[in-house]
Amino acid sequence: MKKSTNKSAGPAMDIGISAHDRAEIAAGLSRLLADSFTLYLMTHNFHWNVKGPMFNTLHVMFMGQYTEQWNALDVIAERIRALGHPAPGSFAAFAKLASIEAPDEVPTATEMIRLLVAAQEATARTARGLFPLVDKASDQPTADLLTQRLEVHEKTAWMLRSLLEE
Repeated sequence: MKKSTNKSAGPAMDIGISAHDRAEIAAGLSRLLADSFTLYLMTHNFHWNVKGPMFNTLHVMFMGQYTEQWNALDVIAERIRALGHPAPGSFAAFAKLASIEAPDEVPTATEMIRLLVAAQEATARTARGLFPLVDKASDQPTADLLTQRLEVHEKTAWMLRSLLEE
């Protein structure tokens, strides 16, 4: 076991993933956390502000989605921490890292659905983009997390998209 040069830091991390790979994976997970937080915030905002003939359906659906998303934030952030890196946690950090942008205005219910489909798919792409690095590093816990997130985002995008069909 490697000894730490900083006595208060405890032993050096040695989980079988190189420090470089852990840093790269943590950076990717930070982007996923930023997308996930932005998606959470967008979904919660739409839950509060939806109106029209689909109000009840969308209000309840969005609540289920933002609740699931909120719970996922902790899982992603804790994986970043388990890899030995700090998790981003400010609006400024998320704005720099996110691949999606929440609208400032309140869109129509149909546009809310379209925006959420796009945001769900963007979050899925962010998760999927990490697999080559995670596979190379043999990081099974992160691979498992990514697989679970992909399943949720792809299924949610499908369900939302089905509301747009006639």
